Amino acid sequence: MFGTLSTLPETATALDCGSRSDRGRVRENNEDSLLMAPELNLFAVSDGMGGMAAGEVASRLAVEAIAEHCRRAEADPSLVYSGGYARDVSDATNRLASAVRLGNQAIFTAAARASEKRGMGATIVAVRVVNERLSVAHVGDSRAYRLRDGHLEQLTQDHSFIAEQVRRGVISAQQAAESNLQNVLTRALGADPDVQVDVTEELFGESDTILLCSDGLTRELSDTQIAAILGESRDAQRVADHLVDLANQAGGGDNITAVVLRPAAKPAGLLEQLGRFGKRFRNSRSSN
Repeated sequence: MFGTLSTLPETATALDCGSRSDRGRVRENNEDSLLMAPELNLFAVSDGMGGMAAGEVASRLAVEAIAEHCRRAEADPSLVYSGGYARDVSDATNRLASAVRLGNQAIFTAAARASEKRGMGATIVAVRVVNERLSVAHVGDSRAYRLRDGHLEQLTQDHSFIAEQVRRGVISAQQAAESNLQNVLTRALGADPDVQVDVTEELFGESDTILLCSDGLTRELSDTQIAAILGESRDAQRVADHLVDLANQAGGGDNITAVVLRPAAKPAGLLEQLGRFGKRFRNSRSSN
């Protein structure tokens, strides 16, 4: 997709956003789906699981449910929250978690109705930017990262067996990277009628860059490589393309999806424009 500038009310944060999804060099099809809704500052990445193309169905159902719920809520703020309302986070974060729960229900229901889709599921990482605050909701091992002042931070914790072993100190990060159990998830959309959605809220600074990605990217590129690419350009689409290209060059063993977000460059104010005009005028006179 081409880079996009969101067009929003003045109270919202205008974003430069870019995305790309690729099946990689090994897989026959792409089971990743992404959501780009810049008019809502709403973005998501979902990695589907299941045979006979069911993974593609699961990830698509997840992002479609999230988009539909958030759009309906934008038109009708009184729309009921699925799974209740948490008082310790904002309306935007509650709405995002509600949307993810509806995505879980959509996958679970579809799998129950069609025998060939039983067992399908998906991961999800979704974000929304409202008034310089970033809401994050996720289930599974698709990730959200933030690059700030050259430092890369993972904003989500993987819901996987290996990640939990690392958090408990049972194995090292190096052992985790070499394990053949990396695909074993402890939580995913579609496995049960209800799902626990992890949420967090972060300040979204003017210099921040946010990356959403499927594990096809993080298994091929190190955090050091990702940080370097995120910091190399101010163009979000160029960064997303470069991330996917390098992951493919490194092996492309899985589907690869990247969504890159950063605040859009602010247009120069009137006083700044007048100052620049005056400087050009003085320079032109001095050269005559």
